[in-house]
Amino acid sequence: MAKKIKDTDYLFLSTRVRALETQMLTRDRMEQMLEAKVPEDAAAVLLDCGYGDIRPLTVTGLNQALSAEQEKIYSELSFFAPDPVLIDVFKVRYDYHNAKVLLKSEAQGIEADELLLDLGRVPARELREKLLASDFRGMPPVLQEAIQEARDTLGTTKDPQISDLVLDRACYEDMFAIAEAAGSDFLAGYVRISIDAANLRSAVRAGRMGKGTEFLKPVLFEGGNIDVNRVLAAAGAGGSLPDLYALSMLKEAAEAGADALEGGRLTDFERLCDNAVNDYLKTARLVPFGDAPVVAYLAAKENEFTAIRILLTGKLAGLEADTIRERLRDAYV
Repeated sequence: MAKKIKDTDYLFLSTRVRALETQMLTRDRMEQMLEAKVPEDAAAVLLDCGYGDIRPLTVTGLNQALSAEQEKIYSELSFFAPDPVLIDVFKVRYDYHNAKVLLKSEAQGIEADELLLDLGRVPARELREKLLASDFRGMPPVLQEAIQEARDTLGTTKDPQISDLVLDRACYEDMFAIAEAAGSDFLAGYVRISIDAANLRSAVRAGRMGKGTEFLKPVLFEGGNIDVNRVLAAAGAGGSLPDLYALSMLKEAAEAGADALEGGRLTDFERLCDNAVNDYLKTARLVPFGDAPVVAYLAAKENEFTAIRILLTGKLAGLEADTIRERLRDAYV
């Protein structure tokens, strides 16, 4: 019988994570980047956050630098974590991202290796070779089945959106299974609220498109705090999304979603969905040690990488500071 991992087993790693949090991208640092006169000056702010000098500053160079930083974090935390499976939850989405890229490139008869991200549980090159050989042995079981189903679906329907939906559903299933196997209540809670946010987004998008519940039903994901049947009822005629989410962390997002259904700004709604997940992660700031600070830090770093991409690609594109600012989410620190 495996030894049960205790919160005290995370004492060292929790301390390490708290030290790393001091280098994270704060709102003040984001503002410095926004107000920088040239993109290179914005990138220089990241030196104080532990990033290397990103020069020459190009979109390709930026993506390579962020991927290298992400790989470094995964490696360090996996080495010190009493249970490295916690880190696997954050690697899962890259397996499914790569599967989407490879299946679409296969269907179109093109090469798209530059879009692959080598951050998953399965190395990108290995996944490519296994897909070419149609031999998925040795890969995580949920991923195996999802790739085969998505490939068949794409071949039958010729619709990459339906194929992507198969992979997205499996991704959440895989994440939830890992969280349960890890025995981490905080990690399971993170996956659940992520599913809730995804389902709320789908309900609002379907409504904006004038689609009914028959369209919405197959795109909702099981495993959230709020049952999919309740989401369907709230999204249908006479239902109310704000009422459904009134007692959850997605309360403000649901209210913004209702506004978006009446013609309000979708960007505000999207931002509030992400902020709700971030608010859940921030509850780990009150936990002195254990797996929660580690999970929250990993998720917050994912958000930080997204923020950096938004900031620097916006600067490179010559966008105004206010235009970039409205796309940014709340900072974790």
